[in-house]
Amino acid sequence: MTQTKATEPVATSKPISGFDRYFGITALGSNIPRELRAGFTTWLTMSYILFVNPQVLSGAITVPNGFNQLLTTTCLAAAFGSLAMGIVARYPFAQAPGMGLNAFFAYSVVGAMGYPWQTALGAVFVSGVLFVVLSVAGARQAIVKAIPLSLKFAITAGIGAFLAFLGFKSAGIVVVNEATLVGLGSFTHPTAWLAIIGLVGTAVLMHKKIKGAILYGIIGTSLIAIITRIPVYSGPDGTLVPFAGFANGIIGLPVWPTDLIGQLDIGAALGLGLFSVVFTFFFVDFFDATGTLTGLAQRAGYLDAKGDMPRARLTFSMDGLAAMFGAFVGTSTTTAYVESASGIEEGGKTGVTASTVGILFIVSTFLWPIAGAVPGAATAPALILVGALMMQAAKDIEWVDLSEGVPAFLTVILMPLTFSIANGVSFGVIAYCAIKLLSGEGRKVSPILYVVALLLIARYVFLAEG
Repeated sequence: MTQTKATEPVATSKPISGFDRYFGITALGSNIPRELRAGFTTWLTMSYILFVNPQVLSGAITVPNGFNQLLTTTCLAAAFGSLAMGIVARYPFAQAPGMGLNAFFAYSVVGAMGYPWQTALGAVFVSGVLFVVLSVAGARQAIVKAIPLSLKFAITAGIGAFLAFLGFKSAGIVVVNEATLVGLGSFTHPTAWLAIIGLVGTAVLMHKKIKGAILYGIIGTSLIAIITRIPVYSGPDGTLVPFAGFANGIIGLPVWPTDLIGQLDIGAALGLGLFSVVFTFFFVDFFDATGTLTGLAQRAGYLDAKGDMPRARLTFSMDGLAAMFGAFVGTSTTTAYVESASGIEEGGKTGVTASTVGILFIVSTFLWPIAGAVPGAATAPALILVGALMMQAAKDIEWVDLSEGVPAFLTVILMPLTFSIANGVSFGVIAYCAIKLLSGEGRKVSPILYVVALLLIARYVFLAEG
């Protein structure tokens, strides 16, 4: 499949300003209102992190008024990461503290292993330094180049399946089942029906090619929940309740994270006992972020015919820098967010989209009550529909050639089944190398990919706790 290079202009109108030229807005066939709308859509879709990340980390990071300090820290990390990706790398990929890695931080490193949270933050910082070093040295982009096109298409499709799974889970349509692992949720609860109404309504708007369809779908579904006062919002005790309104107004003064900023212990993190922890953070986020950025770039049309992404070194460096900053202000690994796909589907093509997300996270330190008016059932339809669109990449995989098709299938299926983009990418790479080598086609595989496969096998054998 031949793709248009991102650096090739698709519009002929003259850039209107230095701002336009820097971000390539007109050159990529976009405009400022579209980019702003895409950024707002991405922020709405990932705004749940404002409350979920503090909830996960507050059990491990024990400081006075911890939840509110962590909420501010989450905003700062997301704002810095998104602005760095938008202004420096000029891509529409938002960043924030990553789900999964925050749970590993809180429940495994601090909880089960017993390390102080300051030391765990130091481990996150060291892993971020490794990201930046490897990115500047060109290692990360070399690995991306070594990944065959079939796996790149599979990564995009797998992220689509993962997004859809997140959406179904958030809507309560897919739930935990002790007998079958997962099962169909109850349709006696309004959460599922609200999500279905939002799904159908948003799909109709998208089919009619209404600009801003996903954003309108999120806002419209949220308004239905607010007006009808159905219990779809998380209450203080974890139960679902109707929208409680803005008892203290839409402005909430931030609590500055005095007890978190600069508290990381890098020295302790460099001890031999933290070796496995540092490299677990490193490996998981390396392949999670690499897979996410590759999949988003493919969907946004930034990959060229060889599957290469322009400004890859800069882009990956910003990912590592965001992890370092996040650790400094007191949160677990900050990384590229797969929910950025919602903004891309809204037409976001440039760094203005990610920069908008960053600015909105800064504003969120004061206006975070507004994010609480958007229930998970309202963002679930966006995730499901974007997932469906990203699955289109599967059509370009050479399914007939099993040495290409089987690794691609493992990549796609294991992302939602293991709830990890990193696992999907890892098993796809390992399977691709093994099948090609044992089939007598080993020379078709880049030597770099063999090294990566061996490192991944070692990671699963020796760092199994990750």
